[in-house]
Amino acid sequence: MSDKNQTKVVVPKYVTALAASLGGLVEACALQPLDVAKTRLQLDKAGKYRGIMNCFTTIQKTEGTRALYKGLTPFVTHLTFKYALRLYSYEMYRDFLTNNGETKLTTGKQLFAGLMSGVTEAILIVTPFEVVKTRLQKQIGMDKALMKYKNPVHCAATIIREEGPSALLKGVVPTTVRQGSNQMLNFFSVGAFNEHVWGKKRGDGKQLALYQTVLSGSIGGALGPISNSPADVIKTRLQSQVTKPGQALKYTGFVNCFFTILREEGIQALYKGLSVRLARSAPGQAIMWTVIGRVTSTYEQMELAKLDKEETTASLGWSFLGQSGLRKETA
Repeated sequence: MSDKNQTKVVVPKYVTALAASLGGLVEACALQPLDVAKTRLQLDKAGKYRGIMNCFTTIQKTEGTRALYKGLTPFVTHLTFKYALRLYSYEMYRDFLTNNGETKLTTGKQLFAGLMSGVTEAILIVTPFEVVKTRLQKQIGMDKALMKYKNPVHCAATIIREEGPSALLKGVVPTTVRQGSNQMLNFFSVGAFNEHVWGKKRGDGKQLALYQTVLSGSIGGALGPISNSPADVIKTRLQSQVTKPGQALKYTGFVNCFFTILREEGIQALYKGLSVRLARSAPGQAIMWTVIGRVTSTYEQMELAKLDKEETTASLGWSFLGQSGLRKETA
């Protein structure tokens, strides 16, 4: 029988990617209203909304409950693809930095793998999806006849036709800053909690309790927003701008947007929507890491059970051959 404290199972990248996609689906459906409120608060320059609850009640009263789920389709698509790419790319960078586990995973390597995972998802998936999502969530009301963007596909097509394909990469710099720092802190903190607090090693088959994955995921999900709120506000402002021929944009880039907000609205404006981000990100990451943990631990347990069965069969086979030989010698 194998010693489960010694045996390590390598979980394939496709398993972690599928688990992350499932976690993204659950998170998006549960927390979409918070994301809508976050976007509205970050775009609110006139002080229309007085905090999270007022934002919720105002949207619900003036536009209906369905308005709290604006942009759900791109949000679900965005999260499922983003989380799959995030986990897959993190494992890929981790393997590269440790020569497929041959060398030690240092703190620096783990932080860099998380950073590069965030950069990868920011450029390939997050920025285009968030441009579409932000434009949809920016629209007031539910009457599609009065809306410029009818749905996610129509929104993306309209942006490309009117502003060019590059408009789908608006805000890519602050998005990259946000995602890179998010995942650098996220993977490091969750990994540290799992190993040093909960005693969970990669590939050991141990399934953490619900409160453990929720706590470590929540803390991992909160560290990023606290550290990069200005980048997220700048991203939202840049992505909400519509490029029109002959009309100058208010914000011309990351640095210009930063100083314009600082000059016109004060430093507190760079932290608009932070409470909503925390209210959405912390439970969102708790959901994601709980789903990932359950799926990967189940896979590890199944593989360890297979190894035990194979070793038991082999042990019985050798025992049978040994007994047969003994009887033969006696005869």
